[in-house]
Formats: sequence, C-alpha cells, structure tokens
Amino acid sequence: MSGYVIEIPQEKENGSIWSQQLRVAAYCRVSTPYEEQQQSLEKQIEYFTRYIKRNPFWRFVAVYADNASGLHAKNRPGYQKMLRDCRKGKINLILVKSLSRFGRDAKETMTTIRRLKQMGIGVYIELGGIHTLTSPDSVVDLYTTFNQAESQNKSDNIKFGLRQRMKSGKTILNHSQFLGYTKGPDGILRVVPEEAEIVRKIFDLYVQGNGVRKIKRYLEEHGIKTVTGKREWSTSTIDRMLSNEKYIGQVLMQKSYTPDFLTGKQVKNDGQLDMYLVEDAHEAIIDQETFDRVQKMEGQRKHIVQMEQIL
Repeated sequence: MSGYVIEIPQEKENGSIWSQQLRVAAYCRVSTPYEEQQQSLEKQIEYFTRYIKRNPFWRFVAVYADNASGLHAKNRPGYQKMLRDCRKGKINLILVKSLSRFGRDAKETMTTIRRLKQMGIGVYIELGGIHTLTSPDSVVDLYTTFNQAESQNKSDNIKFGLRQRMKSGKTILNHSQFLGYTKGPDGILRVVPEEAEIVRKIFDLYVQGNGVRKIKRYLEEHGIKTVTGKREWSTSTIDRMLSNEKYIGQVLMQKSYTPDFLTGKQVKNDGQLDMYLVEDAHEAIIDQETFDRVQKMEGQRKHIVQMEQIL
C-alpha cells in the first residue's frame, strides 16, 4: 500500500520517541470536500492508524481528522477534540505529516505548540523531521514562519490560476446549491424545471409591485421551500436572487475576493480587481427584459429608502 512515509531518525535506538512508552495520536486534514481529497483523508487515517499500532512501544489513542480549511482552529472539530484530549492527559505525542495540516496561521500554531509543550506533549512533523519537545523553540518558530509563507505562496498561485481561467472565459461556480439549477458533470448549470418555476414566480411577484417581505410571506404561506428544504425564507436570499445575473444565462466572476488569506474573509469587489462576464454560459430562466426591469425597480426602491434615511 502506498501512503505517507515517516522517516525515523538514526537515534531511534537511544531512547528517542520511537522507543518510549507513549500514548500516540495523529492529526490529518484536507481543505476541500472533493472526492479525491476525501479519499486522501481516508488513506491518511488508515496509514497513521497502522503506523502507530505497529510500534510495540506505543499505545494507539486516535487519528483526529478534519475536512476543513486550516485558517481557523475553532472551525475544526477534530482538532478541537484532540486538544481537549491533550488537556485530559490522554496523549503524549502527536504525529502530523506537515505543519500546514496543523494550521496556516503561524502565531496560532506557535501558541498551540508551546501550550502542548508545557503539558509535556510533543508534535512530530514528518516534513522537516522536527520533534517539538526536543527542538529549540527558535527552530520551531522559524519553521512555522516558513510554513505560513509557503501557504501564502500556494494561495497566491491558486488565485492566479483561477484568474487565468476567468480570463479565458471558463466559468467558475463555487456554490453547490443554487435554486433553479443543478451543476452538470461538465460543470455547466442545468435547469431544474420545478425550481425554475419558483424563480419565475419570485420575479413575477416583484414586477407586480411586491417587495421582498411580501414575497417572503407569499412563499411561506404557499408552503414553497428553499433550495435547502427550509420552510422559512430569508429576505436577503430573495434580494440576492433578484439581482443574480445567472438567471439570464450569464456568469459574472470575481464579484468578491479574499484580501487576506489568513482571515479567509471575502469582501465585495468594488473595482479593486477585474471582473469577468461570460454571456450565454448556460440556459436562462428569466428573460433579459424582465431582469432589466427588476434591476431598475430595485434601484428605485433603494434610492427611496436612502432618501427616507436622510430625511
């Protein structure tokens, strides 16, 4: 079986972690839900489980895993459970393939490693062969800083690739649930007839003079559910639908962007970056005339609201 190889240092015979009686765990993480990454996570879990159990000196505790971004530790339940078990005294050593799996924020990662060290818990990082209990703090800190820089570089390369795709006219759709459409195997949106009728009804109600609150009430009173199956509608969801160019067969890309990869927070693109409009990207649900009319009506409503706030 091909898998993740951990190199055992030469001093393994001299009382190192490889020949100590330790309670050992491992931590794995993938950052996207795509099938190939999910399979990679399963392989990592299987490998570390077998690897730890194969060492006669070690007692297997668990392999903690997350399918989540490494930006914020609070959003990784597996990581949080591992830290709780550390505080309970269940773990002596944590194995991890690379420091980037632990987290992308250098400051947060260094703080966590120091806290574990104070509890007598070491982290062995395969890529680098670093054991945090025996390596000087300065080495760990430097390695952590380099890790963040590498993560930043990878993030920039991914963004560059995505923008090159946008420039070539290849649509990029991040959503998995979008009322009126489903994504085909080729990545192109396909109309879902029964959902498309709901979309047309929302636009028709708005053209008839109904605001988003009245539309929300209509949908809920008629038992029409959201794309996620909820009975209650959000006015902000309806408002976004009314201005979504995808309903006329277009895709406007880079409407938002992430200025800081460490926060992961997206902000509206108000001209800071280029945007790319792909026309006739897929089958339309709403005709251009109706869409333009709704945009004009929305603009007038917002102007009235702004004037009322000023007065």
